[in-house]
Amino acid sequence: MSTITGKAFVLGDDIDTDQIIPAIYLSYDPSDPEERKYFGMYACVGVPEAKSGLPEGNKKFVPEGEFGCDYTFVVGGKNFGCGSSREHAPLALAEAGAKVVIAEFYARIFYRNCVNGGYLLPAECDTRLIEGEVSTDDELELDIDNSTLTNKTTGKSFTLNPLGEVKPIIDAGGVFGYARQQGMIAK
Repeated sequence: MSTITGKAFVLGDDIDTDQIIPAIYLSYDPSDPEERKYFGMYACVGVPEAKSGLPEGNKKFVPEGEFGCDYTFVVGGKNFGCGSSREHAPLALAEAGAKVVIAEFYARIFYRNCVNGGYLLPAECDTRLIEGEVSTDDELELDIDNSTLTNKTTGKSFTLNPLGEVKPIIDAGGVFGYARQQGMIAK
């Protein structure tokens, strides 16, 4: 897959893992398909007592009572995925239907959890997209091979940082898929 298109959901800076999937929803078993889908249902619901970079008002990532969303891209600012090291955070976004997270930079553990689990493509952009360059519901197109993002709604394009050495791991569907491809573990 060299191109991904879809709608954007825009968040703020310092989106922590409790904002992505609150700890109260971690009782579900990600290895059980019937329970795994609940991670998508509760992605980005927020918690009232936490500071939040989640959107104000009624714009929800996943509609009430649904397991998935219409958003392919999650766009954040600085320090995306900070907080605890829970691997459930990228899983929750992926279960909801997201394929790509674009941020200025990530908390390292969130980035590695995206790559290792093969959940999401974690792209980085030096441009501050969350301040008027991309809005929720804009249609985006990501050209992975050329590291470019085009906002099809506004016509603007942005250069992303190359994925580098993590691209083969992402292409393999995660670290275990990559290890199998490379003969590091049995198929």
